[in-house]
Amino acid sequence: MQRRRKPLGWPKYMVSKALAGGRAAYYWQPPTWARERGCPVSSEAVGTDFAHAKGRCDEVLNPQFDAWRKNETFCSRRIVGTFDWIAEQYKASPKWRKLAAGTQADYDRCLRLVGDYRLKDNRRFGELSLRSITPGAADRIHEQLLMAGVGNRQRTAKFAMDVCRRAWGVVYRSHPGTVPAQNPFSKMELSYRPQKTRAATLDELNSFVAKADEMGHRSIGTAALISFYWLQREEDIFLRLSWCHYRPPDAPNTVQILHNKTGESVGVPLYDQDGTPLWPDLVPRLDSEHRVGTLLVMRDKLDRKKKVHLPWATSANNPVRHVQRIVAQIRDAAGLPTGITFTSFRHGGHTDAADAGLTDAQIRALSGHKTAAMISVYAKGTKDQRLAGARKRLEARRTKEGNLSE
Repeated sequence: MQRRRKPLGWPKYMVSKALAGGRAAYYWQPPTWARERGCPVSSEAVGTDFAHAKGRCDEVLNPQFDAWRKNETFCSRRIVGTFDWIAEQYKASPKWRKLAAGTQADYDRCLRLVGDYRLKDNRRFGELSLRSITPGAADRIHEQLLMAGVGNRQRTAKFAMDVCRRAWGVVYRSHPGTVPAQNPFSKMELSYRPQKTRAATLDELNSFVAKADEMGHRSIGTAALISFYWLQREEDIFLRLSWCHYRPPDAPNTVQILHNKTGESVGVPLYDQDGTPLWPDLVPRLDSEHRVGTLLVMRDKLDRKKKVHLPWATSANNPVRHVQRIVAQIRDAAGLPTGITFTSFRHGGHTDAADAGLTDAQIRALSGHKTAAMISVYAKGTKDQRLAGARKRLEARRTKEGNLSE
């Protein structure tokens, strides 16, 4: 008999038990082998609300368990002074813990990609002594990563070298006697021109939302509107934005938008000082929504087994994989360009804000960016912006000439 798989997004080591009345209670339980080895993270009842239980497991209990497991189990298998060891020391450092979960997953993949690379004598790169890894060796591993696999690996290879450089630098500071001072992954002078994300226009956003509603994916349409107007990242929308952030009791005419990547929390007003609605396409939609869970954006259909609305997110490491497939289906059904992704709506929102004449400071106040340089990545240059710039220069010239004529 085939074993039933748990629904997408189900936290690791979380189990459910049926209560009287058909409700489910959730518990986090470490595996038996961990309890036998004295795991300090003990079993815990995490409640009856799935979203709360998932958050507790993904954000607190599983990270604590992973930290204990790496320190107690894995470190003893690494030989001090090897690339494997430096990767593990980096992942146990405070610098690593400050990274977002998705960033940690990306960095971990890069470290494993480099560490698992097989040399000509079939040794793993991770087994090499740090003192034998020269700048020339780093150049060669970069060249091999460029040629490995199918398609253009330029971005992956450069990103892997950047992560290795950071790991080497972090561990050197705490182990200067073991890690050589010369970082072989620094000053490699690698270049990569990232592919620009296609910014969605307002008309494309409206077409997408209408088709999402028609296909029964109203929550995805709502998420696209939030991304476009409130400039929130998709992982924050699907993992963190909850109803307690929308019209909180102490500020009922605002929404608290979280930007986990920058650590910013932005209180966005819903109405102007005279009572004019600032977001007429979004606020009435949210006010009429039936709240089916803690998170603001939940799946539209009941889970067949759990009989509850589950979050869209599949995991903290890759929270939007399933969402991306649904977005592509809606996009194709709406006849939109294939370059449109969910990220396109946030880029489109920045561009729409720039077209409206918002200054960099005003856009940053909404988007949570800390530097003006990041605005140029999201707010694409458009004909309207160039026209507005030319018009302002003409008006300034006319003013100057008028003053001179006086």
